[in-house]
Amino acid sequence: MKENLVNFPRRTSLRQLRALGAITSAKSLSAAAQSLSVTPPAVTQQLHLLEDALGGVPLYERTADGARPTEAGREVLAALERIEAALSDCATAIQALRGMDGGRVAVGVISTAKYFAPFALAAFQRAHPNVDMRIMVGNRSEIIAGLERFEFDIAIMGYPPDQFPIEKAVIGDHPHVIIAAADHWMVPRRRIPLVEVARETFLLREPGSGTRSLMLGLFGAAGLPEGRRMEIGSNETIKQAVMAGMGIALLSAHTIAAEVDDGRLAVLDVEGLPVVRQWFVVRRSERRLLPAAQALWNHLLWSGPEFLPKPHPADRLRAAR
Repeated sequence: MKENLVNFPRRTSLRQLRALGAITSAKSLSAAAQSLSVTPPAVTQQLHLLEDALGGVPLYERTADGARPTEAGREVLAALERIEAALSDCATAIQALRGMDGGRVAVGVISTAKYFAPFALAAFQRAHPNVDMRIMVGNRSEIIAGLERFEFDIAIMGYPPDQFPIEKAVIGDHPHVIIAAADHWMVPRRRIPLVEVARETFLLREPGSGTRSLMLGLFGAAGLPEGRRMEIGSNETIKQAVMAGMGIALLSAHTIAAEVDDGRLAVLDVEGLPVVRQWFVVRRSERRLLPAAQALWNHLLWSGPEFLPKPHPADRLRAAR
């Protein structure tokens, strides 16, 4: 067993690793074979060779829901993700060395950032029209999972992860405020204690959302009870529900600038708010930024702040207090 593990790198091929990735992704032998453009017996052979190279440790198991990786299989799949990312980086680097204009960059964007990130990315694309850009928008948990799997070169987010090594840089301030319908009874009031606001029905995002975590943390730090809560799955729906009088919400000031300006929403003057965090550009420490990704990283640091929505005048007044 020990000798097998020592020789594991020499006895293993990328074809074997991809066979494991295919069967755990496709859930069946026939579907895995189809995705790899080989026959089912060929996939089986590669899986047997891979398990033999590891001393006979099973890497997947058959369940009622299809093939599922074992704990050892998950370790091998994690290695495959790193290898595939390294090979992709190598291909892009060689393309750059050959003097070819372009390259590829994969970007993860936290959903709250969609109110400014597309404008920053569009400006980059106009300056670099031959760069192939792939953009994925999701909540904080989804973007962190993508970073962990090396799916993104960089990510734009407000709460960088701490469960794996990262490099991060600040784009700009990210204020959070409590909003209500324009005719809500609290709108005319000033310096409202947080304990009074907590008695209202709060609309909040799904688990995994950064704004949800911030709201629960804010109330928890103040020792306030949970109160009435209504879970809603997107910022846009929360805004519509607040306008309809269903409750109030803590949201990024960058998501509600247009509605506040035209009088459809109001920012409540709550003691201790706005809570100001930062927007970050983030990458895995182990991931080397190739020319296209490095250019985008620099663009977001140098030009990103100009695309952030300007705070409503009332928000600027409260931030100055």
